[in-house]
Amino acid sequence: MWGPGARFLFIAASAVVVVAGLRAAAPILLPFFLALFLAILSLPIMYWLQRRRVPTPLAILLAVLVDLAIFGVIILLAMQSVADFQERLPQYARRFQNLYSSWIESVQDMGIPAGELLSAEIISVSAILDLAGGTLTRIASILSNAFIVGLIMVFMLAEASIFPEKFRAVLGRNGGDLSRFAKITGEVQEYLFIKTLVSLATGLTIGFWAWIMGLDFPVLLGLIGFVLNYVPTIGSILAAIPAILLALVQTGSIGLMAFVALGYVGINLVFGNLIEPQLLGRRLGLSTLVVILSLIFWAWVWGPVGALLAVPLTMVLKIGLENTQDLKWIALLLDKEPATEPPDRSGPASIDHDEGV
Repeated sequence: MWGPGARFLFIAASAVVVVAGLRAAAPILLPFFLALFLAILSLPIMYWLQRRRVPTPLAILLAVLVDLAIFGVIILLAMQSVADFQERLPQYARRFQNLYSSWIESVQDMGIPAGELLSAEIISVSAILDLAGGTLTRIASILSNAFIVGLIMVFMLAEASIFPEKFRAVLGRNGGDLSRFAKITGEVQEYLFIKTLVSLATGLTIGFWAWIMGLDFPVLLGLIGFVLNYVPTIGSILAAIPAILLALVQTGSIGLMAFVALGYVGINLVFGNLIEPQLLGRRLGLSTLVVILSLIFWAWVWGPVGALLAVPLTMVLKIGLENTQDLKWIALLLDKEPATEPPDRSGPASIDHDEGV
């Protein structure tokens, strides 16, 4: 028999192997998980069509077409906005460098040797262009996988209608109750739907606010807010940085920059701290520490796309652990708040005893 220390080393070594495998298999796993989340969001559309006696192949096709229409509009808006932004980027960079030089001169007039401490090369036009070019290359790389993601999603939707029967056959006659699996799937759908809805509302509000403030590219700023809203805590901060810098470069007004920043703070307070927690409820929440750690971990494993998927992946893991008797304690550690009362481990109505006697 192994002692506790040997078991711990074995588990730690296994975890290292699993993480290394996740990093090595990123080109395969990333399209798979993107397709999985899109398929989960598309299942209600397919089931709605099937209930109205639409044939399954046609229901799958219509669900995929709805997704393609939505993402097609988003991609077209993003490509047009990014192209226009790339044309104006050298102009913005020169303006920003002029503002930076003026600020350095003002500080030096006050007797502070800022010019010796901060070089003007910090704000380099070529560096900004290289950064923008790298960002566009990464976006093109992600879009190049769209066909693979869509193809995987089609086959997932096709399997969704027969998967319950497969799962029941695997469990056997005595273990064929799918209520727990259906509960997990429903909770994951609920979380992804609410998160997507709140992110969409956040992006629309940010775009409208940027338009009211007279900023260039309000559509692009709204798309950035929509995407980064999936990244908790720091996502709202990262989404505000382009708008704040754009307000400063476009007008040179510190007051407008501060007003834009206050608008972002208000939007994220309303949607992130009031509406979203109210819709998700306590049980679909995660500890702030867990959110930060999951964000760092998945960003390290899978890069920027991993950061976007960090909380959905952790949320799926938490929901699965909640419905597993011997691992439920891990879900409690991941939760935002402790349970108000200890879980019932012996009552007949407990979800962990839904297989029956």
